[in-house]
Amino acid sequence: MLFRKQDPEERRRLERAVADVDRELAANLELTSMFDQTKQAVVLENGEFTRHGVTIQAGLAAALDPLADLYSRIPDTESAMERRGPANSLRDADRALIETWEGDARTAQRGLREALAAPRLSPFGALLRRLRGVLPSRR
Repeated sequence: MLFRKQDPEERRRLERAVADVDRELAANLELTSMFDQTKQAVVLENGEFTRHGVTIQAGLAAALDPLADLYSRIPDTESAMERRGPANSLRDADRALIETWEGDARTAQRGLREALAAPRLSPFGALLRRLRGVLPSRR
């Protein structure tokens, strides 16, 4: 596994997965933008992440945790959009939850794109990284 070259078909599947999840995040951000303008609750999408989560985990494990956290908070975000106070107002806590989700979605989307674009480590570099985590430092 350490010295194995990445299969081109595997790379294409990973690129497709990233593109699909990236597009889904863009759509969700557009939906939250519509919510900001209309104050009408929206249903956020999660199908592409569910479909491609295993592929992303295998190819870009570092990008998976922020995505998984983001997608796990979708039900709370949707609930915050649906709750209303007097005169159809939003509570400050609900507004903060929605805005935090939006910001985290942008960060996760950027992290996913950067993880895919990052150069793959050479076998020697991967070995050094692995050893750095195992061997104690003498500093």
